[in-house]
Amino acid sequence: MARAALRSAAWAERWFPDAWVFAALGVILIAAMVLAFGATPTATVNAFGDGFWSLIPFTMQMAFVVIGGYVVASAPIVARFIDALARIPRTGRGAICFVGLISMLASLLSWGFSLVFGGLLVRSLAKRTELRMDYRAAGAAAYLGLGAVWAMGLSSSAAQLQANPKSMPPGLLAITGVLPFGQTIFLWQSIVLTAVLIAVSLLICWLTAPSDTQARTAEDFAIAETTPSTLPPRSRPGEWLEYSPALSILIGLLGLGWLGYEFASKPVVTAIANLNTYNFLFLTIGLLLHWRPRSFLNAVTRAVPSTTGVLIQFPLYGGIAALLTHAPGADGATVAHRLSGLFVHIASTGSFPLVMGAYSAILGFFVPSGGGKWLVEAPYVMQAANDLHVHLGWAVQVYNAAEALPNLINPFWMLPLLGVLGLKARDVVGFTFMQLMVHVPLVLGLLWLLGLTLQYVAPVAPT
Repeated sequence: MARAALRSAAWAERWFPDAWVFAALGVILIAAMVLAFGATPTATVNAFGDGFWSLIPFTMQMAFVVIGGYVVASAPIVARFIDALARIPRTGRGAICFVGLISMLASLLSWGFSLVFGGLLVRSLAKRTELRMDYRAAGAAAYLGLGAVWAMGLSSSAAQLQANPKSMPPGLLAITGVLPFGQTIFLWQSIVLTAVLIAVSLLICWLTAPSDTQARTAEDFAIAETTPSTLPPRSRPGEWLEYSPALSILIGLLGLGWLGYEFASKPVVTAIANLNTYNFLFLTIGLLLHWRPRSFLNAVTRAVPSTTGVLIQFPLYGGIAALLTHAPGADGATVAHRLSGLFVHIASTGSFPLVMGAYSAILGFFVPSGGGKWLVEAPYVMQAANDLHVHLGWAVQVYNAAEALPNLINPFWMLPLLGVLGLKARDVVGFTFMQLMVHVPLVLGLLWLLGLTLQYVAPVAPT
């Protein structure tokens, strides 16, 4: 498996395009498909143009995931904690597995935190010159939180939506009713699936890690040192407020006050799952940990270049999503509904997890947005689950587990992590592809097998 991973990595480094090129090819492919089904050129170009900016709020949120993570992690006390964790592994292969474990456990709490923290842990491990750790394999391990189990945890967009009736569109609420966490991510079947995925993912990390003689370290990629430098002495009177903690304290108190109200008025899980709250929390803590505004601003300056890929690529995915869902063909049906109709038609009660899992994974490769894609899929997927008498909570988990599969090789979600690591998607996708080859049959098989242990329960309306 290690030789296969190296061959896969070598192929990806030679043939895998830049993430932006990959997204651009996706736009062209979906546009051609839309036109082939009878959509007019006007409808096609309008869908692409209207969708191009549709992910701007999400784009900024993702950019701030990177910025907030950098700001907090570069604070002296947090950087020391990451460095302490980085001293634990004794071998390069062990370090790769350690990164994978931390990444997956962190993603069960928050996928955004998992991306940034995992990346910074890899950077800290890379400073250990005596550790022959393959930088590419470690980067792939840091990505496992997003590629394996994130949607099975507390930040699952679909599970969060289904548990909060006020957040659901009325049409979806009528179909599914309210599905609390006990019917989705806290099912014993879900916990078993998650545990198996973590164990198998770590085993693949171990088996595919290059040997010391074949490892390519951070030095081979000319990764620049990111350790923050000490603030130089103040050189002019105008810098007084930049070096005084007064502004940091006052802004921090305002931020903590709002966060206190937010967490007091909502369940903790609901509050932290909101990306705006998550980013606000990290920025507020980062400001206070840096203490002086100049130190905080220096950290932001170092972080911003890492967001380049996010800013330039996400609009293309907005265009792809709109082409799939808002460009009707000659009979008025969109490509997304054609695909759903095909899979729902061939599914039965027993095969529903396999059929819908495969469908969700395929669509997720073109529309890599867990929450947004669920709003597109849920009405017809959950209606099919009702018609076929499939456990509704398990239908959500089928979506969650299968939706993560294309993340393993889709550059969309890799961008924040790649920005932290200073790598390209082609550097890590050879290793994540090996994970995908094992995860696809494992996930679909477990979804089918565990689904047999559940009985259908009719939708429960909110009280």
